[in-house]
Amino acid sequence: MHGPATSLPASVAAWLLVLLCLVSGAYCVRRVRRSAREARGAAAGEAVMGFGMAVMAVPSGMPGIGPWGPGILSAVCCGAVLHAVWLLRGGVHHAHHLVGSLAMAYMALTMAAGHGHGGGPPLVTGALLLYFAGYVLLGGARLVTAGGGGAQLAGAPQVSPVELTRACRLAMGIGMLAMLPGL
Repeated sequence: MHGPATSLPASVAAWLLVLLCLVSGAYCVRRVRRSAREARGAAAGEAVMGFGMAVMAVPSGMPGIGPWGPGILSAVCCGAVLHAVWLLRGGVHHAHHLVGSLAMAYMALTMAAGHGHGGGPPLVTGALLLYFAGYVLLGGARLVTAGGGGAQLAGAPQVSPVELTRACRLAMGIGMLAMLPGL
């Protein structure tokens, strides 16, 4: 997604983004297994998004990815869009899943077409950057205000599952902000 990581700081940043997205996706898989039936669809969509973002964040030129990688990623992201549309029947509060899935499909299709680094329409990329910047700012503010007075256990604050879910979503929003300028 970001092109070859030519410098050590760029390579480290790319791999840290991969790790962040993998951890977010793994946490969402855990949520799928432990959630009530109604919440499983949203958690599964977020897991797919986390893992898809991890794959997209891998610096290009890595051995084993090959020319088929962007095509497969495009198909998975387009499937995530269909899943997000399906979730909308449960209410508009799932609209973020649709926007995130559309952003992933947009980035994957841009990669598959070989238009990385300046190939995406600037208006679409700019609109997505504005959306995710707002999402990250709002999500960060909610997370900070939610973590106010947690109970203490051995000197460490307790983190509720709701706060972990918000932190996971915030991490993926930050990942989107990091990847979109690479188009």
